[in-house]
Amino acid sequence: MKEKIEELKKREELARLGGGQKQIDRQHERGKLTARERIDLLLDPGSFMELEMFVTHQSTKFGLDKQKFPGDGVVTGSGKVGGRKVYVYAQDFTVMGGSLGKAHSSKICHVMEMAIKTGAPIIGLIDSGGARIQEGLGFYGPIFFRNTLASGIVPQFCLISVPARAAPSILRPCAISSSW
Repeated sequence: MKEKIEELKKREELARLGGGQKQIDRQHERGKLTARERIDLLLDPGSFMELEMFVTHQSTKFGLDKQKFPGDGVVTGSGKVGGRKVYVYAQDFTVMGGSLGKAHSSKICHVMEMAIKTGAPIIGLIDSGGARIQEGLGFYGPIFFRNTLASGIVPQFCLISVPARAAPSILRPCAISSSW
């Protein structure tokens, strides 16, 4: 039993590295945070419960079978903001540029469905280069469909990551209204 626990701890440590320390360092050099760092800043301390940490894509096309990362480029789960439960997903640019594939999309859809069932807000932290061409482009549709299902039911928030040094020149103030 002790060996299994140690193996699980090693798998978790690997998953927490996303695309690896080299990619994390590159993300920081660009003035950007990792997916887990963004989640940690957003949520109440100690409240995050990650889901599907070990999910990987199943594609073998164009060498993708040699590029498997636990979590498949998106961190998903639930936590609290100001003591209120929320569901969150954060794309991880350190893993294949945060690109979206089938497993990645399924994880996002899963937390969206849980939010709709429980009436909790959905928060998406976007940091992605787009869709993974190797897996096809059809995986945004299920996410957009769930956006429509959630519309008028639960608040939906989406934050798009940019390098910190670029933020002042490209971000414009906007008003957000919500019944939350």
